[in-house]
Amino acid sequence: MAGTLFRSLFNTALSLHKPNVTTLKSIHTGSVYYAARKGTRAKARAKKVKVEITKIGFIPHNQRGKNKITKVHVNKHLDYSFKMESKDDVYPMRYYRWLTYTAEDAITAHKETHDPTMYNALDSLLFAQIEFNMEAVKKNRYLDNIIRLTLLPHFFPRDEERTILAFCKGPELIKQVTEAGATTVGSTELVKKIQEGEIKLSDYDYVIAHPNILTDLVPIRGLMKRRFPNVRSGTLDPNICDLVKKFAAGVQYRIVKDDHQQNFGSVEVPVGRLNMETKQLIENIDALLKDLQSIRPKRDGLFITRCYLTSPPSPEKLKIDPFVYVDRTLSKEVQEDSDNEDEEVAAKA
Repeated sequence: MAGTLFRSLFNTALSLHKPNVTTLKSIHTGSVYYAARKGTRAKARAKKVKVEITKIGFIPHNQRGKNKITKVHVNKHLDYSFKMESKDDVYPMRYYRWLTYTAEDAITAHKETHDPTMYNALDSLLFAQIEFNMEAVKKNRYLDNIIRLTLLPHFFPRDEERTILAFCKGPELIKQVTEAGATTVGSTELVKKIQEGEIKLSDYDYVIAHPNILTDLVPIRGLMKRRFPNVRSGTLDPNICDLVKKFAAGVQYRIVKDDHQQNFGSVEVPVGRLNMETKQLIENIDALLKDLQSIRPKRDGLFITRCYLTSPPSPEKLKIDPFVYVDRTLSKEVQEDSDNEDEEVAAKA
């Protein structure tokens, strides 16, 4: 009797306690769930962007997409010899050939435009803009960008200073190299200073050496890396005095291949200033064109295709004939030598 009474009281207590637990849970978690739902709804509303649809009238099929800019790559080696030669002094250049000047006439014309009555810039630099056919000896092969340094016969001041580090042995030779224009000249003592960090190779534009000290430079070969003097790069020569003059006063240029047309390359090289004598400027142009012709691939066809003379701030480009100074095509002897070289390489392989 007492047991049944106790069980009934216990069950009623449990029944009374259960609703309170559920109500407590709803009180504590309801606000959290509501806030979470509210945040996701706000994010969803933010993502919805109103798109305005503009109605366009009917466009014929052959006119659709005309407003889009399309890049058209024109062949830069086009031959304009089919155009007529103008008989007048004033003519639209679009329909007639470019007038070809002699180098003397082109330089004289630039000197006239830079007169004090016009641009008033008599000491402006004269540039030679040269275009190339970058095709290599093998078909479907093209030359890479070319970097060269050439010494022109007549020096002219430029807006740059070059620092040269020269290695050689012997007090007399060191004195001659210093007089030639090298910034820092020395022997094995320079090697020790470089190893100890007193001299930094990054402070010099060029590093050259005489063959008599090449073995002493081996300990710093890791520090020099690609700047280690060698014959191929033209930084190792027994005539180190001439080498210093070449790097100090020479003109460095870079033939750049076009990104969209691999067989087209161009370069712009300063050849002097307008206040120099016309004869000196012509001799510099002659030396530059011959240096460029010396690196042409041994194949048929042209390597140098066009040459212009420009002088800022004037926008004029005066065309000259480069084949007055260099040969248009390779001689048969050079072509035969190149064929023999190919045969020897094939036989060795």
